[in-house]
Amino acid sequence: MKFCITLSIILSIALEGVGQLSSYPIHAVPFTKVNISDHFWLPRLDAVQNVTIPYTFGQSEESGRVKNFEIAGGSAEGSFCTTYAFDDSDVYKIIEGAAYSIQVHPNEELENYVDGLIDKIEKAQEPDGYLYTWRTIYDKEKAAGKIKEPTQSQFHRGSDKRWERVDQHSHELYNLGHLYEAAIAYYQATGKRKLLDIAIKSADLVDANFGWGKIEKATGHQEIEIGLTKLYQLTGEKKYLELAKFFLDVRGYGDAYMQNHEKVIDQREIAGHAVRACYMYAAMADVTALTQNNDYVTSLHSIWNDLVGTKMYVTGGIGSSGSNEGFSGPYDLPNYSAYCETCASIAFVLWNHRMFQLEGDGKYVDIMERTLYNALNAGLSISGDRFFYPNPLESRKNVERSPWFSCACCPSNVSRFFPSIPGYIYAQKENEVFINLFISSSTQIENIDKYSNYAVISQETNYPWDGKVNIKVKSKSLSPILLKVRIPGWAKNEAVPTDLYSFSNFSDSKYTFNLNGKTIVPKIEKGYAIIERIWAEADVLEYEIPMSVQQVIANENISADKDRIAIQRGPLIYCLEGKDQPDDRILSVLVSNETLMESQFEPNLLEGIQTIKFQGNLVKSNTSKEEFELEKINLKAIPYYAWANRGKDNMLVWLPTDISATKPLMQPTLASKSTKSASEGLKGNIESVADQYEPKSSDDHENPFVHWWPKFGTKEWLQYDFENEEQIGTVRIYWFDDEASEGGCRIPNSWRVMYLENNEWKAAYAHEGFSIIKDGWSEVQFEPVKTNSIRIELQSQEGVSSGVLELEVK
Repeated sequence: MKFCITLSIILSIALEGVGQLSSYPIHAVPFTKVNISDHFWLPRLDAVQNVTIPYTFGQSEESGRVKNFEIAGGSAEGSFCTTYAFDDSDVYKIIEGAAYSIQVHPNEELENYVDGLIDKIEKAQEPDGYLYTWRTIYDKEKAAGKIKEPTQSQFHRGSDKRWERVDQHSHELYNLGHLYEAAIAYYQATGKRKLLDIAIKSADLVDANFGWGKIEKATGHQEIEIGLTKLYQLTGEKKYLELAKFFLDVRGYGDAYMQNHEKVIDQREIAGHAVRACYMYAAMADVTALTQNNDYVTSLHSIWNDLVGTKMYVTGGIGSSGSNEGFSGPYDLPNYSAYCETCASIAFVLWNHRMFQLEGDGKYVDIMERTLYNALNAGLSISGDRFFYPNPLESRKNVERSPWFSCACCPSNVSRFFPSIPGYIYAQKENEVFINLFISSSTQIENIDKYSNYAVISQETNYPWDGKVNIKVKSKSLSPILLKVRIPGWAKNEAVPTDLYSFSNFSDSKYTFNLNGKTIVPKIEKGYAIIERIWAEADVLEYEIPMSVQQVIANENISADKDRIAIQRGPLIYCLEGKDQPDDRILSVLVSNETLMESQFEPNLLEGIQTIKFQGNLVKSNTSKEEFELEKINLKAIPYYAWANRGKDNMLVWLPTDISATKPLMQPTLASKSTKSASEGLKGNIESVADQYEPKSSDDHENPFVHWWPKFGTKEWLQYDFENEEQIGTVRIYWFDDEASEGGCRIPNSWRVMYLENNEWKAAYAHEGFSIIKDGWSEVQFEPVKTNSIRIELQSQEGVSSGVLELEVK
């Protein structure tokens, strides 16, 4: 499937949209009223409209997501043909993105395709409005006698009835939230009501079943709350707003993973699944604005401070743990194993933008910008057809972008988010105009005074490569207009609004404003410079933000970043990637925090980027692990968002400034020089078991490991083949066991050492047997043997798998 979507972002469509009933004190200027001409973001939006949207629709066809609607609607036969019951939501999200694309630039071919999808969705909807293809297909198969017992799938746990597991993993209501958002977007883009009528029919069914005195259950994955508030704003039906508030207020009887452990008004710390959390807090902001009730505000402030103060990555990514796709403890921010799901970054931007609309504080936009330009932007390849699900801050050639995922929430989410980026640039409150993001663009602000005059605002800039921004305001209004221009925290030597990160090298350069060639010193309030005047057509405001290279240091409580620096220039975080260095072994670099760093623009690298060059050292070990030598190396850093667009590679965000934080290049060992192999089903880079990195514990996710999950209770082996015959008498192994992080690997039930003699495997004899130690080395000494091959055999415990962090032989 292929669409040709040319991007010409001249937004002549001025639909009123969702915002007409909004009670947010500050209104975002809709993206449909913003004309972008930006060198940085325009190519990204072009790639999404021309590549990502048609590509993700194609993947939805190939993966069976579309076919699920056909089977549910009776136009095809078969069983549910994808992995997850929430796969319907991917189709809805991509439709939402397509609607935004059509609003920007009408495309008949794309619109006709979406109309065909909507026809399939309509047929899949049951007569009373229920829409959830997994259950509709399940019920059909059950009625036909193909299913005898209730399903035991991961997302239903034996559920045999509608709504039975909505507060667990069924995702029935989650899917519908994305349906409602897609339906509203498509109605606004085309004026066609079919999908909107499907959504309203569904919402009426949900309202008839849920609420106080009805089914009193929370959502297992928050999202319908956002969809319902949007539906209220479009239709004016207050029951949808009340239902959204019910789904928030009913919480407080479940677990922290789903933010159901406390009443929302009592929550003070962020916990659990990151996407669920931020969707919920975005919905709480919506309900606060739409009801003019501040009951949630204390919680929102406290939770935001907890996240930004103790649990946010320097890239603006959130959710450190892969086991729960979410949050762990304060300051637990590992880099190699950082999860930072792309969907979580999107949800975090949505929440921060809403907090800004509530309060007009630039700190929310500072964080929004950090996430947008770094963690979120990294989730989509430059080509537009490769994706990141997690976004780690360190790689050992173990990470690459994927063309798709069985759980495809991230590709479909970027499809809908990126086209909406122009809607984050400007905002209005009566005669106050906010410039939040510095993107070459123009917009028309309506009703700028009591006489319904308008103002045309435009920006010209080469941001984020350059800090110069030229702003023009044209209006026939004879009343003053308050132009509020954001002063980024980093331009004031403030890395973030908390003490989580700070700059070690303060810049002496100051931001400046010139109005019609004359320097002005505007009043600063909540992170905004305020220029109030009756604007003349020839007025030009020249704003210059210093673009010094800044070195970021982390709060001392973040052990993963101790004695390290990160590099920031403007809103961008930088990283080292192996391909840009004379030696790609960048995990062993050491830099001085006094190193001179210089930037330059390279138009032919990664579609044109600003790079930063400086000198460092490679740390090499001598004959012992305590003796090192330093070899000078010229280094080049690239923006973090641009890494992994050239295949797998080493990558590092936090650069060691003390030798204790480095991973020195070690002398080769028998293990590292050997040829490695393993029993079938091994996952991970097998070379990593001989990389000589000392694990901190058996649950160390900051070092690579291999494992046989999900093979349970099986006998497995790991083998070293040597180039020449070697005498071996000692083997020590560090087992991987992730019980502490609720994973599925445990130390084995037993193990032994085998050696090859005359093409026959024989067991090594160890007088004291084979000990098994968790969180330490299991070492065995046996009668020395001469052999070309050593193998360890292990027997996994019943019901779990086994894994290995390191395997040494002597």
